[in-house]
Amino acid sequence: MKTRILSLAASAALALGSHCTLAQAAGVNRLVIRADQPGATISKHIYGHFSEHLGRCIYEGIWVGEDSPIPNTRGIRNDVVAALKRIKVPNLRWPGGCFADEYHWKDGIGPREKRPKIINTHWGGVVENNHFGTHEFMDFCEMIGAEPVVCGNVGSGTVQEMMEWVEYMTSDADSPMANLRRQNGREAPWKLRYFAVGNENWGCGGNMRPEYYADVYRRYNTFIKNYSGNRVYRIACGASDSDYRWTEVLMSQAARHMNGLSLHYYTLPTGSWSGSKGSATLFDEAQWFATLRRTLRMQEFVVKHSEIMDKHDPQKRVGLIVDEWGTWYDVEPGTNPGFLYQQNTLRDALVAGINLNIFNNHADRVKMANIAQMINVLQAVILTDKEKMLLTPTFHVFEMYTVHHDAKLLPTELTSADYEQGDAKIPGLSVSASRDGAGVLHVTVCNLNPNQPAELTCELRGAKPQNIAGRILTAETMQAHNTFDVQEKVKPATFSDCKLTDGGFSATLPAKSVVVLELR
Repeated sequence: MKTRILSLAASAALALGSHCTLAQAAGVNRLVIRADQPGATISKHIYGHFSEHLGRCIYEGIWVGEDSPIPNTRGIRNDVVAALKRIKVPNLRWPGGCFADEYHWKDGIGPREKRPKIINTHWGGVVENNHFGTHEFMDFCEMIGAEPVVCGNVGSGTVQEMMEWVEYMTSDADSPMANLRRQNGREAPWKLRYFAVGNENWGCGGNMRPEYYADVYRRYNTFIKNYSGNRVYRIACGASDSDYRWTEVLMSQAARHMNGLSLHYYTLPTGSWSGSKGSATLFDEAQWFATLRRTLRMQEFVVKHSEIMDKHDPQKRVGLIVDEWGTWYDVEPGTNPGFLYQQNTLRDALVAGINLNIFNNHADRVKMANIAQMINVLQAVILTDKEKMLLTPTFHVFEMYTVHHDAKLLPTELTSADYEQGDAKIPGLSVSASRDGAGVLHVTVCNLNPNQPAELTCELRGAKPQNIAGRILTAETMQAHNTFDVQEKVKPATFSDCKLTDGGFSATLPAKSVVVLELR
């Protein structure tokens, strides 16, 4: 299928809201919020996370073992659990990633000292001792209040293996797999809502053609059963970036067998997987601009893949599941290249805010998203160093945006001044708005320009709030980040440079900032 790809500038313009235009004059930022026309519910699952057996995400990040001097509950870090509860993690994807299609779940059950060790061929060639398996993962999800998203092995696994795993986790019958679970210490079955049939099967999951994977998906999906009242939401492997043909084939040949179709897109400042991807902390304004410009392409991909899905599924029954997204830089100097450990700056906070605004604005189709990854890997919300733990700027954006969880999307129309760098330009603002169950309106706005504040005027239709308040995340420099020695250099603060007007509100948004406004 031949598909026209939007230019970077055009796709960036679309990212401002459900309907938007570029500014007609510099410095003009006008927003209309249609509170009288509420849209789809913004699923809390858009705010999901991803944990792979990669680097120090699982081991050291989540799992330290029951004998560790680091305070833990059944081997899981107490400080990490407490922090993740603050951002109300709705779901967690596991065990991969590329690791998923080499993972054989029976290696990770039973007495830990008897579990076989394997080589993690994808990530650093290290020994995986399988101490963190199904029971430990489900225990962790219960601790943080997240729904598990389990990714099954299609690349190197079998239909029987996948079928038995679902039975092991969800059946309460007197059957071999359910009894094996009981033998391993879990009497009652778990509730497992989300199950993914493979990961990146166009690449590390088997280098398959879409026609072949469509048939493989249909076969594997046939044997994913609903046991004991548990109903599985089945997620098919979707496309990477602009591979619209993959989506066309999957939707035309397998849509009626799936509940969700995935999409992966990583923000690379250079836009290239070869060579240097740039430093996470040592960058200039040109690299800041390039990163935000490329992350705005998420809008293009969501729109174009959704258009294909709409053609085959006009009722929007199949959800678009963006289950890997985030920034990808060079690893921190001196760390294992296969561990993908990177720092996290104010730039990453803007990337998070922009992408979450995009997902919110497409809540009619985007039903889940998972930032990569939760701890110590890529755009992590938490970093750890032995007994130390810190919260990244991205963590704070997720905490600020919890106000959108399961709220009603309010359509927005934004006219924004451009942010220019040389001959290139992108919109200066990104926004989304919602109304929660108590009737409170929330507006999240990102000012992408690192040099200039933005004067914003808003017309609010269908609501007359009596009070306005806000919170802000910003810092003195673009490169600002939290360290284990200075852990609160970047953290939210009260924002008061906003006021109600006769028809809405006005606000002065500082440069390089993420702001959440609350209107009651």
